Amino acid sequence: MSFSPISLPRSARKSDRRTFFTRCYNSTYRAHLSTPYLNLEFFRRLGRTLPEHLLMVLAELDGKPIASALNIFSSEVLYGRYWGSVGHVPMLHFEVCYYQALDFCMERGIRVFEGGAQGEHKLARGFMPNPTWSAHWLRHPEFAGAVEKFLVRESEGIERYVDELNERSPFRAKN
Repeated sequence: MSFSPISLPRSARKSDRRTFFTRCYNSTYRAHLSTPYLNLEFFRRLGRTLPEHLLMVLAELDGKPIASALNIFSSEVLYGRYWGSVGHVPMLHFEVCYYQALDFCMERGIRVFEGGAQGEHKLARGFMPNPTWSAHWLRHPEFAGAVEKFLVRESEGIERYVDELNERSPFRAKN
């Protein structure tokens, strides 16, 4: 098994890597009974507009690509989000999505690695929950009101859940 973190502006065959990544991305979404919402054109456009801020990790088995992860980064933070594979190798997800990206962060002095949404399994790897936010506008006033009421209750539940997860931190408490 070999791994190659690739900053996308490097080498030829960028299109091949993006096509392979999209295949992996689609495969993973479908394996989780979900519909992929991004497509090859989106990833190509991302490569054209932000090439110096993209990190793709490519895993190969016997010289053939088997998995890939796409990360977006700046000098201060790396956002890990999309990944996929075309075959199952135990623990491959963690190597491709986390350990390779962590190495990249350490090499470049990037101090924040946002590991992406979901997954209590990330706690054991040192990714503690960080609440995020989003902004939406809903045209229909009654629907907007119903969503607002729900979000008040949901926010309280999320706060409790984040507190519970923080109690299971793998890090030593500061004295």
